[in-house]
Amino acid sequence: MANRLGRQTVALEKPVYLVSHAAVGGKKEGEGPLKRYFDHLSDDDTFGQKSWEKAECQMQKLALQIALEKWGRTGQELDYLLAGDLLNQCISSSFAARESQVPFWGLYGACSTMGESIALAALLIDGGAARTAGAVTSSHFCTAERQYRNPLAYGGQRTPTAQWTATAAGCTILAQEGRGPRVTHITTGIIVDKGIKDANNMGAAMAPAAADTLAAHFRETGRDPSYYDLIATGDLGQLGREILLELTRDEGYDLTGCHNDCGLLLYDRQQQDVHCGGSGCGCAGSVLNGYLLRQMAEGTLKKILFCPTGALLSPTSTQQGESIPSIAHAVSIEV
Repeated sequence: MANRLGRQTVALEKPVYLVSHAAVGGKKEGEGPLKRYFDHLSDDDTFGQKSWEKAECQMQKLALQIALEKWGRTGQELDYLLAGDLLNQCISSSFAARESQVPFWGLYGACSTMGESIALAALLIDGGAARTAGAVTSSHFCTAERQYRNPLAYGGQRTPTAQWTATAAGCTILAQEGRGPRVTHITTGIIVDKGIKDANNMGAAMAPAAADTLAAHFRETGRDPSYYDLIATGDLGQLGREILLELTRDEGYDLTGCHNDCGLLLYDRQQQDVHCGGSGCGCAGSVLNGYLLRQMAEGTLKKILFCPTGALLSPTSTQQGESIPSIAHAVSIEV
């Protein structure tokens, strides 16, 4: 059973292995600096489907299928599947899972969903409720624009603080036994809301939540940021990262030399028109399951703290003038 270290952090009694992983991306992701770390890239963002929503569903299927193939097993050997996305009622995840016949948990943590699903899967395995579990998430630029902002044909002007929703999906397979990096600690975030109402400035809304979770992790584990080779948030973008570094510095933690953001890693901001960087569940999900875990397999990284962030807004709450509550979950992954 996990050992509770404080209000928000637990240390797993026996670390849970990340035995397989996969990342799927679209055309823009294939033009970015992490191109070679994707398992599957499509030049057609419809992924051969008749709608953007069906395309996102297909991305999740592909990510799970590839991760299972790399693991050398079938979905029947998964005890649970935990998945989520940005769309209303998480339709990308539930529609993708209906063919898998795996016991399913549907999750919503916005862009923090990759961290949420891995954390809950690890806790299920550590607690003895499962031997294996799959964690999956996705986002699609066109589905997100249609739901949260305007139809693409509207041609609305994007503000300088806006971020580009990744057309991508990520899948992690976790098991109580195996080889690979291991989840050792989990810090569950609390809802943080500093009154930001601008839905085109989500980095500013999410940065306080990331700062709160990271401070709790360091305080409750007794670790310093320098313990980690990399602390990877996602997806704060450029502005959100600057705010995060300032907030954590005020708490007595200097992240300058060991922090980066998945929203800044996925795209080349100088060559690709993404404004403040990438966002969406698939951004952190694909960067972790493509780039970061590959770096750990190659020995470049040995200890990372993965801390994806989510802006928990909806079109309805935005139209009603509500502020944007946010969340961040931190997962310590070590070789």
